Amino acid sequence: MCRVLAYIGPELPLDSLLLAPENSLINQSLDPELHPHLQLAGWGFGMWSAHLLKPEDPLLYHRPKAAFYDDNARGIIPSLQCHTLLSHVRASAYDASVVQADENCHPFSYEGTPWIIAQNGALPNWRLLQRELLPHCKDRWLKQVRGTTDTEFLYVLLLSLLEGDSDAQVKTAFERMLTLIRQAMAKLDLAALTKLKIALVAPNRIIGVNYGCGHNGETDPAGDWKELRKRESAPYDYALSMLLEPMYLLTGRNFENHANSYEVDTAPEGEATSAIFSSEPLTEEGADWLQIAFGEIVMLERKDGTITKSVQKLDV
Repeated sequence: MCRVLAYIGPELPLDSLLLAPENSLINQSLDPELHPHLQLAGWGFGMWSAHLLKPEDPLLYHRPKAAFYDDNARGIIPSLQCHTLLSHVRASAYDASVVQADENCHPFSYEGTPWIIAQNGALPNWRLLQRELLPHCKDRWLKQVRGTTDTEFLYVLLLSLLEGDSDAQVKTAFERMLTLIRQAMAKLDLAALTKLKIALVAPNRIIGVNYGCGHNGETDPAGDWKELRKRESAPYDYALSMLLEPMYLLTGRNFENHANSYEVDTAPEGEATSAIFSSEPLTEEGADWLQIAFGEIVMLERKDGTITKSVQKLDV
């Protein structure tokens, strides 16, 4: 699966988030800790900084090649800093059917919304499911589609279901989206394991979602993801393990004081100044990383320099 990293906090050099740490996102494209496959189908990031000429807009970078081969990365990244970041390395099938183009690299960003999106997951049969889902999509978002990925279609559907930008409204939109997907699967007899591990980011905000449905469309599949992961010879169990595995959250203070690592100083609830949401823990021990379990949504916002956090179960 793909790898995702989102950050909110004080302005930091982009190098300290994407290049310098040993288990940086770019290194994960070659050697992810929790996934056996290389991430070869492109990468990108979206970031906000008070130092940009247009600080209200995300600066976007996409490249349809493996991140560790990107000769631009070490030229561009060290010149940038940000207070909000969403970055992504893209996994795909290892065959010529995969369209490798800028338009298919995450994160996706449309005019008219503060939100950008990246996903570590997949919606099987999404082109056929559109038969039932397109009536729920608004023209203002459909007109901006440029690529050929399931994630961009999910972005259109989610934006169409949003009735506002509050945490409660975003949560409701995610719940409605999975309900519609499951209804479409049932009507078209296309039930399939669906991994929706999504980072939705706006300036100083991260919404992280870890949900989906099992092989038969169920939203409460059972199993220990670590035990299932060991059964590599059983594709059914291995796929279920990827659905059930957690996403990860790190909050704390003084991230900028820990050069070349993802270490932070721990802080009590309400005193953290930085947060990272990612596909896997980015430090060796991972002891300070909170697991966002399957079926949960985490809502993070930086206000007056500190992080507010809410983790809730999704009602699907």
